Amino acid sequence: MTTEHTRTTTPEPGEQPGGEATALWAETAVREAAAQEATVQEAAVREAGHLHRPSREDQVLERIERARRGKARIREDLVTLAHGAGGKATHTLIEAVFLESFRNPLLEPLGDGAVIGDLALTTDSFVVKPLFFPGGDIGDLAVNGTVNDLAMCGATPRYLSAGFILEEGFPIADLRRITASMAAAAQAAGVWIVTGDTKVVENGKADGCYITTAGVGTLNRNTALSATAVTPGDAVIVSGPIGEHGMTIMLARGELDLEAHLTSDTAPLHDLTARLLSACDRADDGPAHGAAHGAVRCLRDATRGGVATVLNEIATASQVSIVLDENAIPVHPAVRGACELLGIDPLYVACEGRMVAVVAADHADAALNALRAHPLGSDAAIIGRAGDDPPGLVLLKTCFGGTRIVDLLVGDPLPRIC
Repeated sequence: MTTEHTRTTTPEPGEQPGGEATALWAETAVREAAAQEATVQEAAVREAGHLHRPSREDQVLERIERARRGKARIREDLVTLAHGAGGKATHTLIEAVFLESFRNPLLEPLGDGAVIGDLALTTDSFVVKPLFFPGGDIGDLAVNGTVNDLAMCGATPRYLSAGFILEEGFPIADLRRITASMAAAAQAAGVWIVTGDTKVVENGKADGCYITTAGVGTLNRNTALSATAVTPGDAVIVSGPIGEHGMTIMLARGELDLEAHLTSDTAPLHDLTARLLSACDRADDGPAHGAAHGAVRCLRDATRGGVATVLNEIATASQVSIVLDENAIPVHPAVRGACELLGIDPLYVACEGRMVAVVAADHADAALNALRAHPLGSDAAIIGRAGDDPPGLVLLKTCFGGTRIVDLLVGDPLPRIC
């Protein structure tokens, strides 16, 4: 220790006791204490960063959520077939163009139809290729598809309109076959085709025949069905094997050297939905007057984009997670085999006679029994549950024991299937 730090001479006049030596010692002590405290804080920060550093999974989830929160933007200059596939491109087109232009409270839910007082209204267009396929044709597809959109609103279908765009040179015999099919489907569904329109375009401009429909139905219950009504614990049910329509259309085009005994699942679902709603209402002693949501939270028909797209829309709207069990999802062996050969996930393949129902957990058994008692729901199954984390995502527990994200469809593996 230097003499400068230890002198004990008597201070000169005006000098404080301890003088320069005391001041230097105090400053050194303060600096050392500050440095030690900074070192401790830095170590704590590093430790905290190590403990709370987001995992790779968390980073992926955050990136997906950030992308979904962003405003939809069209990046393409031209419309592509992917814009009609029901996946990400379709959602972007709808939100960035149509919703942006037509926004209003009735349109914003983007459901299968709009509920206006005691009525449900829907519209649809059909451009399926080929026009005739195993199990149906564009005619009964148009009627059933419109009836099903009304049924998903919880409505009883009543009246339809039909507009035809015909190509010059289209055989009258084929047109008669299509209209006869529509008439039979309308009679089976208990609806009337009450108005319509016809246009003819030049040869080569319409692929034979396109049909546009609109439908009106009546609501007979007080509780609303909404994709925003799903809560953690709710059961996710499909009414039967998925993907049959989409794969039937793909094979019917004859572009692939594959053989499979498949027929389209096109069918009207209004009677099936009515039984489901009635069974759950009875189990709940009937819906309360004016109640916002009953035991059946949401109904959707899994058309373009398949079951995966429907569930992503529901998960996003309700901000819940949906966890599926791959082993519980019913898929016809021929559909599964064709999908594996083509590298297509059955969850993304369109159905035309299958619906997804989300039901309160304590009503799941009643719902399943009601569906299985009907011919169109005999193979219904609970395929998953809603959860609370991660919100807005669909996850699949695979048959191998892992878990993967089931995102919205990208691209268009099966164009023009309806």
